[in-house]
Amino acid sequence: MFPVSDVIPSRTKPVVTVALIALTSAVFLYELQLDSREMYDFARSFGVVPTDVVWFHGLTSAFLHDGWIHFAGNMLYLWIFGDNVEDSLGHAGFAMFYLVAAAISAGAHAAFHPTSPAPLIGASGAIAAILGAYFVLYPRSQVLTAVFLILYLDVIEVPAVIFLGVWLLMQLAAGLASMGAGAADGGMAIGAHLTGFGVGLVTGLFLKQRLKKRAWE
Repeated sequence: MFPVSDVIPSRTKPVVTVALIALTSAVFLYELQLDSREMYDFARSFGVVPTDVVWFHGLTSAFLHDGWIHFAGNMLYLWIFGDNVEDSLGHAGFAMFYLVAAAISAGAHAAFHPTSPAPLIGASGAIAAILGAYFVLYPRSQVLTAVFLILYLDVIEVPAVIFLGVWLLMQLAAGLASMGAGAADGGMAIGAHLTGFGVGLVTGLFLKQRLKKRAWE
């Protein structure tokens, strides 16, 4: 199953979400012009290489992607869930949140795999943070989800807490599987995903507590 949209309209124009998608798309279009060797060099130049960490690569790595599925999946989730989180954090706050989450997630990956020479690229850590924040801030939302049943396709409403809970369980399952497969050199970078989700949860809880405190003042 994959998400199609949520049911909560944006209160403001999601300018940062759109800008992030536009910038990431521009980088991806550039990547499509590279051959495999050039792409690898590009990823090593701007991705996070655990054996040779450069601090700002935690930011630049979030704008690189390895193929259409990686790129399209991240941008779909950013488009569906990012606008509402941007509503809650404000434009500047959301931009900072996205970049900080990307950097922390990439740093976590490097810490989990310090001997890996494989470059980490992709916005997955930052997207996971958005999902974590959405999980806390919009628990009563519904996610329109496309479900494939053999030759049958349907779109159903799934509560956000269930949809994102299933996503989290899938990440945990993939992480356990990768431990058994010896995938320490990269793969899905589960540590980055889970760390990002945790950053989002903490941010969402902090914001919710602040809003509750203001309501009592």
